[in-house]
Amino acid sequence: MSAIRNNSETLEALPLRRSGGRVTINDLAAHLGMSKSTVSRAMNGYTDISETTRKRVASTAKKLGYQPLSHAQAIRTGRVRALALVLQMDEPDRHNPFLQEFLMGACETASGFGWTLTVSTALSDADMQRVLERLIDERKADGFILPRTEVSDPRVAMLRERNVPHVMFGRTEHGVPPAQQSGSWYDILGEAAMCSAVTRLAGLGHQRIGYVGSTENFNYTHLRREGFKAGLSAAGLAFDADLMCQGARTRAEGADAVRGLMALSTPPTGIVFATDMPALGAYDALGDLGLSVGQDVSLIGYDGVPEAEFARPGLTTYNVDTRRAGARLAELLIRQIRGEAPETLREVSEALLVERHSDGPPALSSEELAAKLEKM
Repeated sequence: MSAIRNNSETLEALPLRRSGGRVTINDLAAHLGMSKSTVSRAMNGYTDISETTRKRVASTAKKLGYQPLSHAQAIRTGRVRALALVLQMDEPDRHNPFLQEFLMGACETASGFGWTLTVSTALSDADMQRVLERLIDERKADGFILPRTEVSDPRVAMLRERNVPHVMFGRTEHGVPPAQQSGSWYDILGEAAMCSAVTRLAGLGHQRIGYVGSTENFNYTHLRREGFKAGLSAAGLAFDADLMCQGARTRAEGADAVRGLMALSTPPTGIVFATDMPALGAYDALGDLGLSVGQDVSLIGYDGVPEAEFARPGLTTYNVDTRRAGARLAELLIRQIRGEAPETLREVSEALLVERHSDGPPALSSEELAAKLEKM
C-alpha cells in the first residue's frame, strides 16, 4: 500500500480517509506526502511555493475531488478565490458571439488555479457602478476583469480609488504614455491590423480607401483610427477626412456610413472597418446600390465574428482569439491578486488576417465607380 500511496499516477487505487464523506486537506496532504501547511500554501498561491508544486497540488486536488471550505479559506486569507466580470446589457453588441469563447477561456484558467469566475449584469453605466460596488462590499470577488475599456473609464477610476485588483481587456487613457499609466491589461494590437488592412488594399491597387470607426468613448476607437492613418502614410496615400466615418457599432450604422461614403463625388473603392458588424452592414448598403462586394468595392473588417465567414462573399477580416484573451486576463488578474505589481502585468497580442473574398483589385477607378452609381 505504501507504494501506491507514493504514486500520484494511481489516484483511483488509493483508499482515501474521508471525514464525514468529504476529502479533507489532511487527506490530500497525506496522499501527496506533504505537510498540511505546504498544501495550504500551494492552494492559496503563496510565492514561496514553486509553480511545479502548486500545479501538482491543484491537479491532485481536482482528481481526488477535494474542495476547500470557501468560508474558512476567506477568513484565513481574506480572499474568496473568485474573479468577477460584469456585462453591460444596454450595449448594442451585448450578445456578442465571442462571449462564450471568452468566458470559456477565463473559466478554464481560473478553475486551473482553483478559482471561480462570477458573471453579473448591469443595465446602464450607473447600474454598472452600483453592481461593482455591491460585489466589492459583499466580498463576492477578489478582483475584476473589465472588458471594452474607455478612454476615461469610470470603472477603472472607482476600482483604483478602492484599491481593488482589476485587469483590463484593452488599454485606457489614450494619449497618456504607458509608463505614466497604472494598471494591468491584455490587449490586441488593433492599430497594427488597421495599418495592415490599408497597405493590403493599397497593394491591390486601391487609391481611395475609406474608414468606418466606432464611437469616441472607447479607447480602441482612437488606436485603430491612428492605425488607419499610419497605413495611409506607409502606402504613400494622402489623408482625406471625407473618407472617414465614426460612430458605427451596429450593422445598420455600418450600412448608413457606407451609403454616405458612396455618395461622395469620388467614393472609395476599398473600405476598412474598425469592427466586423458595421462591415457586414456594408453588404446591405452596397447591395441596395447595385454594387458587388469584392468587385466594385472591397471590404476588410476586424474581429472575426462567425457571421463574417457566412457572408457572400466571405468577409476578409482580422481574427481575435477571444478564448486566449479570457485565459490570459484571468491569469494576469490572479497574479495581481497574489501580489504582483499591476504595471508588470501587461500583454499585447496581434490579430490574424483571415483572407476571404470581400477584397481584391479594384475593377473600377473612383471616378468610374461614381459614374456607375449615377446610372443606378
